[in-house]
Amino acid sequence: MAAASFALALLLYLGLDLPEASPTQSYAAQSDTAVEISYGSAIKLMHERTKFRLHSHDVPYGSGSGQQSVTSFPNVDDANSYWIVRPQRDTSTKQGHPITHGTIVRLQHMRTRKWLHSHLHASPITGNLEVSCFGGEGESDTGDYWMLEIEGSGKTWRQNQRIRFRHVDTGGYLHSHDRKYTRIAGGQQEVCVVGDKRPDNVWLAAEGVYLPVSLPK
Repeated sequence: MAAASFALALLLYLGLDLPEASPTQSYAAQSDTAVEISYGSAIKLMHERTKFRLHSHDVPYGSGSGQQSVTSFPNVDDANSYWIVRPQRDTSTKQGHPITHGTIVRLQHMRTRKWLHSHLHASPITGNLEVSCFGGEGESDTGDYWMLEIEGSGKTWRQNQRIRFRHVDTGGYLHSHDRKYTRIAGGQQEVCVVGDKRPDNVWLAAEGVYLPVSLPK
């Protein structure tokens, strides 16, 4: 009952449109289920090794681009760690469609409505490529494009699958590590883009509201 109430509240907050044929099928995914992830779902992404969640808040970087900062966050219960999975611009993909290996997606920060983004600015701690949040509704570019790479034999993104996000413009991978900020984002880990596959750029879909899958017609 609590999970259903949470799902309904989050859906109302997001203003998501449910498929007309099944308006009651959205739910808060549990950690022991292999739920299929579809466009429009609002999820948290967990860094596999450290268990921190991909996170952003309305605080700009003090260096680099000066855009909205992105970190990974230690606590599970934080509303600034939800991301809405969206397709790339100018496609026929709709809410509820499944997401397959090799697909280009965008991740929209739920609270600020900006897009997970990368570019050639240096990240604050390690000097890798900075990851920020950029743009907003109606303002998005190819720096917001991430190719989904599913580890193993699975072809469709599910909650229990190990995944990587490869940044389309730079070719690098979404990455985090043990090194933490000490001031503005004290205790939070740096998120950056690195040029090669490493154990520290593996993520999993964790908590969230997972919309029911509706296959393209």
